[in-house]
Amino acid sequence: MILVTGSTGFIGRHLTARLLADGQQIRCLLPENRNDSLPWSQPVEIVAGSLRDEETAFKAVSGAHTIIHLESAQWWGRANDLERVELVGTRNLVMAARSARVGRIITLSQLGASLSSAYTLLRVKGMVEEVIRTSGLAYTIIRSGIVFGEDDAFINHIAMMLRASPLVYLMPGRGEVVLHPIYIADLVEAVVRSLELVDTVDATLDIGGPEYITVEDLIYTVMRVSRVNRTVIPTPPYLLRSLSSVYSRIFPRALMTPQWLDILATNRTAPLGNIYNYFGIRPKRFEDTLLTYMPEKRYWLPMLRYTLRRRPRSA
Repeated sequence: MILVTGSTGFIGRHLTARLLADGQQIRCLLPENRNDSLPWSQPVEIVAGSLRDEETAFKAVSGAHTIIHLESAQWWGRANDLERVELVGTRNLVMAARSARVGRIITLSQLGASLSSAYTLLRVKGMVEEVIRTSGLAYTIIRSGIVFGEDDAFINHIAMMLRASPLVYLMPGRGEVVLHPIYIADLVEAVVRSLELVDTVDATLDIGGPEYITVEDLIYTVMRVSRVNRTVIPTPPYLLRSLSSVYSRIFPRALMTPQWLDILATNRTAPLGNIYNYFGIRPKRFEDTLLTYMPEKRYWLPMLRYTLRRRPRSA
C-alpha cells in the first residue's frame, strides 16, 4: 500500500494516475470536500481529513509501506499557510509514520531549499526536509526545478498574465536569474523509479530538465509559443511583491504570489546530467514540449476560474 498526500494537486494527479496504471495499491488522503469528483477512473482507497489532525494522519499511514508526501500550499498559500500545511502537516505525518512502522517516505522539494534561506518558500521547504531527515524513517527527498506541464501553475500563469495585460509584462528584476525547468512526466518517472532504486534511499537528489533558462528567455519563449507579444518591462521585485499583496486582497487567488516570486528570486539549478545519472531518464526540452500543447490553449476562462476559486479553508 502506498499512501499519497496531495494527490489532487498538479504533481499528485499525474503521479497517482501513473501508479494506478502500474497496478499499485494506492491510498489517498484528501480533504472531505474533495472526495466527490476524483481525477482518476480507477478506484482508490480514500481517507478523508487533514494531516493537521493526528488521528487522521495515523489512520492514513496504517498499513502503508511507503508514503509519497506531496501536500503543499505552495501555489495558493500565504506564509502562515505554508507553515500550517507543510511544516505542521509533515511533523504529524512523520510521528504517525513512526508509530505505524512505515518503511519509507518520499517527498518533493525545491532546488535551493535551505533552513537559512531569506525566502519564505525555500526556508519552509528546508525545514520540511530537516523534519524528514531527522525522522528516523528511510527517506528520499527529490529537489526539482520548476515543474511544467499542460495544467501547471507556473508557466500557465505567465501565459495568463500575458493575456491579462494588453500592452506590457512586468518582469521580476532584469530577468537574469537562471531556472532549471523539468517536464511533469519526467518528474513523475523519477519518483516512480525511486521506489525501486536502493541508491535513492536516505538521499537528497537535485534534478532538473536538459537545459538551463533565464527568466527573461523563459518569458520570451512563452510569448513566442503562445503567439502573444508584449513589451517586457524589468520591474523591481519589491514592487511586484506589493502588487501581489494588493491582488490577493482583491481576488481569492492571485496569479503571482509571494511564493511565485520566491522561486524567481535566485538561481535554482542542478547539474544537467543528474536526472540521467540517478534515474536513467532522458528529459524533454522546455520549448519543444510547450509546442505540443500551448499554441492551442485558451487561457481566459481558466484564468477567471482560478482567480475566483476559493482558497482552501483553514484547518
